Amino acid sequence: MQILRRNLLEASRRLSSLLHSPPPAAHAHAHAVATLSAARRDPSTGSLATTPWAATQRRGAKMLGSDVKLGNVIQRKGRIYQVIKSHHSHQGRGGATIQVELRDVDTGNKIVERFRTDEALERVFVEDKPFTYLYQEGDNVALMEPNTFEQLEVSKELFGKNAAYLKDEMKVTLQFFDGRALSGSVPPRVTCTVVEAQPNAKGLTATPQYKRVLLDNGLTVLAPPFVEVGENIIVSTVDDSYMTRA
Repeated sequence: MQILRRNLLEASRRLSSLLHSPPPAAHAHAHAVATLSAARRDPSTGSLATTPWAATQRRGAKMLGSDVKLGNVIQRKGRIYQVIKSHHSHQGRGGATIQVELRDVDTGNKIVERFRTDEALERVFVEDKPFTYLYQEGDNVALMEPNTFEQLEVSKELFGKNAAYLKDEMKVTLQFFDGRALSGSVPPRVTCTVVEAQPNAKGLTATPQYKRVLLDNGLTVLAPPFVEVGENIIVSTVDDSYMTRA
């Protein structure tokens, strides 16, 4: 009889334990919540952090003065600037430097700065978005977002000298920072038509002779002597140079 009573009591305790204990899944869930809370808890206040994860990510990276290029966006003295001109130079014992013209993103004011090529600068990364060029109206150009077909009007100045290459249906790219378009870029290679060309120089020379040709966009480039009026040629938009026949 006593053995039976002990068995009944043991079974009762086990049943009570099962009824009052959460299932394994609940244990795992509670552990996950505790872990997440600990990871997001502010150690100084003990409260949970409310800053989004993306806001804690780095928005820029260090770069050397020698790496500065046209279109780069940098942070300097608490201001955000875009590089609109750059020129490398070497001044004897002073070492190599780079002179840049910067445009303040907020005010539009332009300043000229000189950096050492080994000077550390903070680059701010921008977001590239593709668009299709539609038309020009005054000093502005109309672009279309290829996925949503929404139209956007921006200043032609965003493309700088390369605005001359804009043509219907061209795929272009806008660089955005904090939701604002800072600059625009065209493809590195563009097909143009020759509308005027100097006559070929007679006679052979030791070095290849190039001649000036006028393109349908108003730009003048140097091309080989065999290029004639009406021909399509491919031009580099980086340095406005002839590349090959189209």
